[in-house]
Amino acid sequence: MQLIKDREFGGERPLFGSRDLHLDNVTILAGESAIKECANITATNCRFEGNYPFWHVRGFVIKDCYFAVGGRSALWYSERLKMSDTVIDAPKMFREMRDIDVRNVEMNDADEVFWRCRGIRAENLKLRGGTYPFMFSEDIFVDGLESDSKYVFQYVKNAEIRNAKITTKDAFWEVENVTIRDSELDGEYLGWHSRGLRLVNCRISGEQPLCYARGLVLENCTFDPGCDRAFEYSSVNADIRGSITNIKNPLSGRIVADAVGSVTIDGNVRPPADCVIETRSAKR
Repeated sequence: MQLIKDREFGGERPLFGSRDLHLDNVTILAGESAIKECANITATNCRFEGNYPFWHVRGFVIKDCYFAVGGRSALWYSERLKMSDTVIDAPKMFREMRDIDVRNVEMNDADEVFWRCRGIRAENLKLRGGTYPFMFSEDIFVDGLESDSKYVFQYVKNAEIRNAKITTKDAFWEVENVTIRDSELDGEYLGWHSRGLRLVNCRISGEQPLCYARGLVLENCTFDPGCDRAFEYSSVNADIRGSITNIKNPLSGRIVADAVGSVTIDGNVRPPADCVIETRSAKR
């Protein structure tokens, strides 16, 4: 592997079509597509200031690097990436990619990141700001996530998220086959129109959670007092620890809680309208 060290590159496509390169302490200055159509690239201690540096790259490692705001849309149409210990201030990262492994990565403008990607593994990921992270992506495993981005994980399929702290709204809309474990989920309209969403040991906050869901499962979850009108038009099997403020017009299934503030079943309920709602004190 050829080592390029302590250099600067700018302009258009300075390393286009390169193979088997190790870039160390390299700065990519203003310009476009610095490392396009490349393969087997390692970048360590590098700084990326120009647009679109890694497009159509096959097999690459990025470690201890920094993407400045000008390095936007840096990782598109590429595969087999391992990124670690990297800070990203640029938006619109990770598009149309597959086989992504990120660890200890901090994204400070997480606008439209991880779109239409397949095969994402992330550990200790921080997302700040922006909208729609992970939209339309599939086959995801995340362990350790802090996010205040809006509309996270929409239209996602086949995902497992662990140890997350997510503050948002409209999260996990229209997902399929998604499990969330040991996490804090704070935001309005969680999990609407989902299919096969499973929450295990989660703390849920925000108005009108988990409506219009099919095959919804909750295990050992707790609800903040502000969670009203939960489960409207959902088929659900829920084990709730503590109390839940209000349940409204669930379709079917079974909900068990330590206490239920109120249940609303009105003229707008939809069939089969046979959801069983129980409190543990009543079961005794």
